[in-house]
Amino acid sequence: MSEQEQAEIRLEFARLKQDHADFDAAINAMVATGCDPLQIQRMKKKKLALKDRLRALEDRIIPDIIA
Repeated sequence: MSEQEQAEIRLEFARLKQDHADFDAAINAMVATGCDPLQIQRMKKKKLALKDRLRALEDRIIPDIIA
């Protein structure tokens, strides 16, 4: 993988990590204000999808090394 590709992956990783934190804050605010449980569940599902994408990017950044 070239340095350019790795830099792009790291940039996307940082952006998604920030989005994940934003979703977390939004969900906490929704719970605190007593929002519709269905909306909260949808937000949690989107947050989980972001987490899955973060793991996939992390796997691309950090190669598996078999000792």
